[in-house]
Amino acid sequence: MREGALIGPIIIAIGLVVAAVCFAVVGALLQTADGRTELRLERTEADLARLRSGMDTLRSELRDAEAEIERLGEEIALAAAPAPLEPLPQVALPEIIGAAEDIPGTEAMTEEMLTAKARFNTGITQPGNRVMLEVLGQPRSSYSTTCQPITQPRLRALMETRQIGPIRVTMVKPALDSLQRILDRLQQDEPDIYAALGTAGAICARLIRGSSSSISNHSWGTAIDLKLQGQLDGFGDGGTQFGLLLLAELFNDEGWYWGAGYRREDSMHFEVGVETLRKWQAMGLL
Repeated sequence: MREGALIGPIIIAIGLVVAAVCFAVVGALLQTADGRTELRLERTEADLARLRSGMDTLRSELRDAEAEIERLGEEIALAAAPAPLEPLPQVALPEIIGAAEDIPGTEAMTEEMLTAKARFNTGITQPGNRVMLEVLGQPRSSYSTTCQPITQPRLRALMETRQIGPIRVTMVKPALDSLQRILDRLQQDEPDIYAALGTAGAICARLIRGSSSSISNHSWGTAIDLKLQGQLDGFGDGGTQFGLLLLAELFNDEGWYWGAGYRREDSMHFEVGVETLRKWQAMGLL
């Protein structure tokens, strides 16, 4: 009877031991499964982060490619523009080696010089249409190759007509302030060139001549064409008037891009560079 009475408790004890072992095994299995799931999630998140980084890189490369295509399109448009009807006589032109003060024996401000393009526009980026549209928007809804008025209200509000030294121009206000500083320095350093300075135009909403889609930077009031003693510099002839060379140094100091740097030289043309536009934008001036 006593042996029979012990069987029940023994069976219960064995059951409890087996249950504890099963519980421990199941817990270990669940813990392992959770660990593997967490590892998988971590790997998936890492893969997603790599994919996002790759997409950001591709977007950046795409923007750079679009900007390069736009720049090439504008250069092609400039190259396709008609040459001057009365080209300058073919004469041997002295080559510019360095800055203007390095050139001995040059006095005539309209004397033609070969332009050493690499000496200018350092650290200044020529603004393409993508940047101009991003910063200032569309000047108007449609364009042609002739000058038309600006119709965009915000851009019109930024415009001002001002007498700056010997020239009267209409441009965006921060460009006029910058131009004033340039001409103040010119008057001090080169009074003869200052007195002979004239303009061939600033604000002019139109397409680049020879293009059916690229907008001229004159359309935003951030570019100006200059002449000396009433004479326009020859377009696309590879040379530049000596006085414009002196002016280019001053414009570069203010962050303006000189048109002599185009594939087809346009030495009378000066426009506000990308870096300066961005600075004005950050300052709330545009």
